[in-house]
Amino acid sequence: MTRISVLFVCPQVLTSKMPPHCSTLLLLCVAQLLSPSSALPFEQKGFWDFALDTMDSGGMMSMMRDMEEGSAIDDITPTSPPYMPMCPFGCLCQLRIVQCSDLGLTEVPKDIPPDTKFLDLQNNRITELKENDFKGLSNLYALSVRNNLISKVHPRAFAPLKHMQKLYFSKNLMTTIPKNLPASLVELRIHENLIKKVAAGTFSGLGNMNCIEMGANPIQNSGFEPGAFKGLKLNYLRISEAKLTGVPKDLPENLRELHLDHNQIQALELEDLSRYKNLNRLGLGFNHIRNIEKGSLSYVSMLRELHLDNNRLTRIPQGLPTMKYLQVVYLHSNNISQVGVDDFCQRGFGMKRTFYNGISLFDNPVNYWEVQPATFRCVSNRYAIQFGNYKK
Repeated sequence: MTRISVLFVCPQVLTSKMPPHCSTLLLLCVAQLLSPSSALPFEQKGFWDFALDTMDSGGMMSMMRDMEEGSAIDDITPTSPPYMPMCPFGCLCQLRIVQCSDLGLTEVPKDIPPDTKFLDLQNNRITELKENDFKGLSNLYALSVRNNLISKVHPRAFAPLKHMQKLYFSKNLMTTIPKNLPASLVELRIHENLIKKVAAGTFSGLGNMNCIEMGANPIQNSGFEPGAFKGLKLNYLRISEAKLTGVPKDLPENLRELHLDHNQIQALELEDLSRYKNLNRLGLGFNHIRNIEKGSLSYVSMLRELHLDNNRLTRIPQGLPTMKYLQVVYLHSNNISQVGVDDFCQRGFGMKRTFYNGISLFDNPVNYWEVQPATFRCVSNRYAIQFGNYKK
């Protein structure tokens, strides 16, 4: 039967001009006739043994014809490479976070995925933010360029960032705050730069912000131009470790927290706090304050925490007993030598809405045994008073 099928399939075998596929099939048929028995166990020598045993003659002819025409290759080879998400060389991209820190970059990398939420470029050597550096990143929520060498920002560098809320810009070489910040911005940290001036209109276009941290910049009181914070609603502002000699006059009036510690402020004058009636926390520690003018604290009647430690006060500030919500007062490390019985609490009941839960008086030249117990009658408990001998 096998010889008959060979002759019918390949009648040209008796001729000298035999097609290539017929010669191949003839050899296969001869090999089958010479095998000892079809009942012996199968032993696969290679891929073609498997292919020829599993295909009939029609399948073999079909495959050979397809290979000649190229259709079999087209079916196996994909028409286009599989999709691979973009990620800048050397960066780590995961869960819409692109981390490119500590790579020695000198510019913002290309091919940042457009769905990125947080872009980390800190600890590099970037010197400039250019106009198209953040093109297409409209979904960006937070950007960190902390600890670079940035001294220049294109006016339209942040234009594509329509939804960015947090910008971390500390430890760079900026001399002014970048212009045209995104209107969606909520938090700006730009401390430890070289900022000497906050120009008028710097924060124009911004609505409600929660936090601005701009400490450790060599800025003086004269560095705040009139209208620098115009129209800005802000909860938290820190200008510590600067060169301020007084409380700035034109800060956002709806501030909840104001921290001016580690400056050169020498006194608190009557009108210094008149603009900031919503303050809950005021930090004036580590200054050179010798005097707090009578009535200057009356404007901040909502104050709950007051830091006046590490100054040069010689007495308890006047006006503390009338502050109904004040709970914490830091007065340690001053030159206070006397504490009066009415310095913290008014006489009578019902005058103070909340009791003190923290008063620090240690490291002052006053003997605690000379202070009358009634001095702290509006304190929640005795553990709230931090007292001690003065040691010089």
